Amino acid sequence: MTTAAVIIIGDEVLAGRTRDANTAFLGGRLAELGIALVEGRVVRDRQDAIIEAVNALRPAVDYVFTSGGIGPTHDDITCDAVALAFGLSVAEHPEALARLQDYYGPDGLNDARRRMARIPAGAALVDNPVSVAPGFRIDNVFV
Repeated sequence: MTTAAVIIIGDEVLAGRTRDANTAFLGGRLAELGIALVEGRVVRDRQDAIIEAVNALRPAVDYVFTSGGIGPTHDDITCDAVALAFGLSVAEHPEALARLQDYYGPDGLNDARRRMARIPAGAALVDNPVSVAPGFRIDNVFV
């Protein structure tokens, strides 16, 4: 059986200010593909919590999916935390930057938004249908 886990990242989810709909959605989509969602975790917007969850789950399942923390705000630290979990550096990705420039235009890409172009070294970009922030994949971890 092919297995997956999801890590929901966000203090707002734990505080009850935001409701997690992603676990149910992902579980349903994965089931359609014959993949069993066997674990879900909700963690704080803290690097140590994200790193621990990624490192605990990636050897235990076939796929790990994360949700949250890749936007332009100060608490969007998922990229850096996942990079640290893999021992990778983070740099601005040219294709990710081009996507953001196309979306925001020449005057709309401020420093905060430009942060969304930062991707761990060697990661593959993943299209993100719900946000302009590109996702990425490292091994079996999809962000």
